[in-house]
Amino acid sequence: MNDLSASPANARSSTAGTVRVLVWDMPIRVFHWLTVLSFAGAYLTAESERWRLLHVTLGYTMGGLVVFRLVWGFVGTRYARFSDFVQRPARIWSYLRGLIRRRPEHYVGHNPAGALAIVAMLTLALAVTASGWALYNDIGGDALEEIHEAAANIMLAIVGLHVMAVLLSSWLHHENLIGAMFTGYKRGMPEEAIRHAWRSVAALMLVAVLGFWWLQWHNAPPAENRQTISMKTSMER
Repeated sequence: MNDLSASPANARSSTAGTVRVLVWDMPIRVFHWLTVLSFAGAYLTAESERWRLLHVTLGYTMGGLVVFRLVWGFVGTRYARFSDFVQRPARIWSYLRGLIRRRPEHYVGHNPAGALAIVAMLTLALAVTASGWALYNDIGGDALEEIHEAAANIMLAIVGLHVMAVLLSSWLHHENLIGAMFTGYKRGMPEEAIRHAWRSVAALMLVAVLGFWWLQWHNAPPAENRQTISMKTSMER
């Protein structure tokens, strides 16, 4: 399933001779926006017993998406692979210095700072999901609840820094990085394009997520029963 045109990403200091090329495959884009939706929805419903089922459903969805991303990081297309964008600390520091000086190196795929944020967010998302599952099954107690909340808050802070960095990079490179995560296209050399968007894999992702959501709601007890269970659980704690 690997893309045929695989090679390490190279820093670019000039956009001369570049064209609009496909960089982000469809599974990466679907993963990105579904993860945004899941994390935002789960975070906003975290303190509400009324929306507990939605909170749990979105949390599990995020966990499943992260598992998919880990697999796709080894078998996916060129710029989706960890081998393409995970960088040494020296390379990350070099990129950050260039960013501070308003002369950052240009990367067709993830830049080193963005790659660091992605690894951190994937790790935290797994921690949030695992601790949330344990709490939902009455494992861990108050200490684990603190860890769950702390991991979610740290993840939110990294998401905020990531968004600011994307906006800054878009301005410095005169490139719409947010738009690229919708369309999949960025500026690059023709030979740097990926050859396949893998829409079939993205469609299977959507079917799996929608199917999971349907099962969660279909098998859920009536609202009044959920409220009784939640109150009983809170009293036991």
